[in-house]
Amino acid sequence: MKIDSNKAIVEAPIQTVFDFLINCENLYHILPQDKMSDWEANATSCSFKIQGGFMIPLVQIETVSPNTIVMKSGEKAPFSFTLTVQLTDVNGSTEGMIAFDGDVNMFMKMLVEKPLTNLFNYMIHKTQKYFSPEN
Repeated sequence: MKIDSNKAIVEAPIQTVFDFLINCENLYHILPQDKMSDWEANATSCSFKIQGGFMIPLVQIETVSPNTIVMKSGEKAPFSFTLTVQLTDVNGSTEGMIAFDGDVNMFMKMLVEKPLTNLFNYMIHKTQKYFSPEN
C-alpha cells in the first residue's frame, strides 16, 4: 500500500527544516498530541500509540541532506513499512511531503489507509505551521 501526503510549502530554508525533522525527538511537535500516547524518542528513533490504534515505531535508516529522511517500521509494528520525508528547495522556502510504502494485506488496508493518510497530512500541515512566521 502506498500513500503520499499532501505537499506543503514551509516558510523556512530547506536545511533548517531537514535539521529539525532529522531529530526524531522533534517529531512530537508535528504529531496529534491529543490523539497519541506512550511517546518515546531519541535522536534516531521514536514510537507512539495512536488513539484507538496501534503502536507506530519508527527507526531512521537513511538520510540524504538536505532532501530525504527514510524511516522504517520498528520491531513492534503491526506490519512492515517505510516512511520517506521528501524536501525540495523552492526559492528559499521548502516544499515537503511524506511517502508511505507498507506491506499491508487487504483487510488491514481497509482499517489503516484513511487514518494513516490523515496522520501524514496532519504532520505536513503541522510542520508548515511550526515554521510559520506567526508561530
